Amino acid sequence: MDISFDRDHIWHPYTSTLEPLTCYPVTHANGVNLYLEDGTALIDGMSSWWAAIHGYNHPVLNQAVTEQLSKMSHVMFGGITHDPAINLCKKLVEMTPDALEKVFLCDSGSISVEVSLKMALQYWHAKGTPRAKFLTLRHGYHGDSFAAMSVTDPDNSMHKLYKGFLPEHIFADSPTCGFFEDWQEEDIQDFQTKLIENKDTIAAVILEPIVQGAGGMRIYHPTYLKRVRELCDEFGILLISDEIATGFGRTGKLFACEHSDITPDIMCVGKALTGGYMTMAATITTKHVADTVCGGEAGCFMHGPTFMGNPLSSAVANASLQLLQDTNWQEKVSNIESVFASNLPTLAEHDKVSKVRWLGAIGVVELHAPVNLEEIQKRFVEHGVWIRPFGRLVYVMPPYDISDDQLKQLIDAIASCI
Repeated sequence: MDISFDRDHIWHPYTSTLEPLTCYPVTHANGVNLYLEDGTALIDGMSSWWAAIHGYNHPVLNQAVTEQLSKMSHVMFGGITHDPAINLCKKLVEMTPDALEKVFLCDSGSISVEVSLKMALQYWHAKGTPRAKFLTLRHGYHGDSFAAMSVTDPDNSMHKLYKGFLPEHIFADSPTCGFFEDWQEEDIQDFQTKLIENKDTIAAVILEPIVQGAGGMRIYHPTYLKRVRELCDEFGILLISDEIATGFGRTGKLFACEHSDITPDIMCVGKALTGGYMTMAATITTKHVADTVCGGEAGCFMHGPTFMGNPLSSAVANASLQLLQDTNWQEKVSNIESVFASNLPTLAEHDKVSKVRWLGAIGVVELHAPVNLEEIQKRFVEHGVWIRPFGRLVYVMPPYDISDDQLKQLIDAIASCI
């Protein structure tokens, strides 16, 4: 593998061309393992950025792609439909809360968020009272495209250097009450105050339910989300739930909003939708929102990606969701959570560790100081694991089929490397 060309010419995500980080050459993957060019097997603790929930080279997903490839790999979705997209959308309508019944297929998680924001803007425009502000939470993360960045924390995120160019929205203090702690009603106070003060200009609230992902891997109390839903209902404001990282079982519920028994007006899903095989996402909303949007001046929703409803992506997504339904994912995720609960507290005793937390198939070790990514990545590889920390956060979100021994190897590697 021509690693020197890669180093000289390929710009990897969140890396510098001045001091490129080491890239490890992967030749193939199977089960929960990635295999390097020299034959080294690495247990993948990241599910390829949380997407490969079934692991790699899965025969069911391979078959879905192969069969669809023999029919058609792509066809425009404008004026044309096909079984892979229809069957996928049927499953999404069946799996998501009952009120969510209109599915807009799109290309990636960031675009799913863009679509949700555009839906909210068109909704209020159609009602004759245009609104252009969004209320969201600090320490949130919603993607790398511009509208998605605008509702990502402008001060405590990787996107703060775009401040001044992005539209300015309203940020409430992020919840501090942890998932397993006693609920404190004052935790919702800042959100409530900002919503009331800006109730006539807010098009929608957008947040990550229960788990704030790339903005800090924070896991908050279900009652917070319940209060958000109640306040949105009281003031007639749309609620967008960004389930891109949390959807399809990652938190122990099929969707994280189920922890609070609430239904959003718009839900964004992605990442695990295709089992990590191909890029695809969806924005799902209620009939009321969809019909209001389409009853406005434009007469339709003004968005149309070239690869919307791609048959290959639709086919493998459909197979991935069916595989999720056919296997006991709840037991698998519950077992992962039990291993975290038994082993992570020990790491909290380390002098470099600030705190640990976990929920479902998410385990987080927060350090007092940022890691040296180049150095710790090398050490993880030496321990036979693939873990990609950021900042002060060393975390794992493994495939659901990981064994107890493999999961403990991930945790032992973290203990050794910190």
